Amino acid sequence: MTECVPAITGIGLISSLAPSVQGHWQRVLQLATGIRQVAGEDVPRALRYAGRVDDDGLPPDMPAEVLKQGRLISAGSRLALRAVAEAVHASGLDVLKISPARKALYIGAADDSKGDYQDFYRAFREAAVGSDGAIDAERVNRATLHAVDPFFLLEALTNNLVAFVSRRYQLQGPNTTLASQSPCGAQALDLACRSLLQDEADVAIVVGVCVWSRFVPLFDLDTLGLLSQCREGSTSFRPFDERRDGFIAGDGAAALVLEPLGRARARGARVFGCVRGLAGFTDAGETKNLGVSVETTRRAMTAALDEAGARPEELAFVSPHGIGTREGDRAELSAIAEFLDESRAAIPISAMKPYTGHMGRRATSARSLSR
Repeated sequence: MTECVPAITGIGLISSLAPSVQGHWQRVLQLATGIRQVAGEDVPRALRYAGRVDDDGLPPDMPAEVLKQGRLISAGSRLALRAVAEAVHASGLDVLKISPARKALYIGAADDSKGDYQDFYRAFREAAVGSDGAIDAERVNRATLHAVDPFFLLEALTNNLVAFVSRRYQLQGPNTTLASQSPCGAQALDLACRSLLQDEADVAIVVGVCVWSRFVPLFDLDTLGLLSQCREGSTSFRPFDERRDGFIAGDGAAALVLEPLGRARARGARVFGCVRGLAGFTDAGETKNLGVSVETTRRAMTAALDEAGARPEELAFVSPHGIGTREGDRAELSAIAEFLDESRAAIPISAMKPYTGHMGRRATSARSLSR
C-alpha cells in the first residue's frame, strides 16, 4: 500500500511575494510580505492594500499553437500556467510521453480579474439618460457593442484554465474544475490523490489559483465584513492576533505534480513529501463571516490524521487557515487546541497568509503531509 501513496514530485508557486518556490522560501526567511498599497486615498482604506500580482507573462516554453490564443488566456490562467510549468520542470517528468488518458488534472479556481471590467462601466455611463441616471436599454446595447471586447466572456469562464493546461500538457484523463470558496484548493488536491489511489491515472496535476485583488471583488469582500480595515497599512493582516480585524486579499497560483510513491522511486525522482491523509467538511451553521464551527474544524483534522494512521503528537507543524476574522480565527484556534490537547505547546502553529495576502481558492484546509 505504501507504494501507492501519492508522492509530491513537483511544486510550482507564484504570488505577490515571489514568482517561484525558491523565491518564496528566501522571502519568507527575510520575513517579507508581498502585500502593498495598490490604490490611492480616493477609496476606503480596506480597498487600498492587496497582494497583487501585476506580472501576467506566460511560461517561455509555451507551444506556438497555445500562444496564438494568448488574448483568450485570463489573468488567473497565466499565473497558473507558470506555476504548472515550474512544478512539471521540478518533477523531471517528460509529461508528454505519458498516455494522455492516464494524466489527471484537478483545479480549484477563482479568477475575478474581470470582476471590475471597466468597459461595461463606461458603456453604462454612456447609456445613462436624464438627471436621475435612468438607463435606456437601446442605448446600452449600442454602447456595449462598441465598448466591450467580445472575448470578455471567454476570458471570464471558470474553466478557462483547464482548456489551456490540458492542451499544453495533453491531459485527457480524469479532470474537473472547482469554483467556490477557500476549500476548493484542498478539494482539488483530495480528488487528485484519489485518482492515483484508485488507479485512474499515473500522474496528476493539481492547481489552485485566485485573482481577486481588483476593486469590485475587494468591495464585495469588504461588504461581507471580511477585509481588514488596514489601519496599519500592509502589516494589518494578523491572524490569531488580539488586534486582528480581517484579511488582506492576494493573487497567486500553486501547482503540484503527484504520482504514486513506487513509481517516483523507480525513476529516481526527488520526493518533496507524501500525502498520507486528507479530509474536508462543510457546514451551514450559524457562524458569521463564512466561518465554520469548532466541531467541523476538529472533525476535519481528526479524519485526516485517522486516514494517515498518525497521532496528533506526531505532527511537526500545523498551518491553519487563519484569515484574521474575529470569529473565524477563534473557532479555528479553539478546535486546534482541543484536537492537539496536551501536545499543543510542543507543536509550532503558524498562519502563512500575511506573507502573500489571502489567496482564496488557492488556500487549502486540513491536510496531513509526511516525508
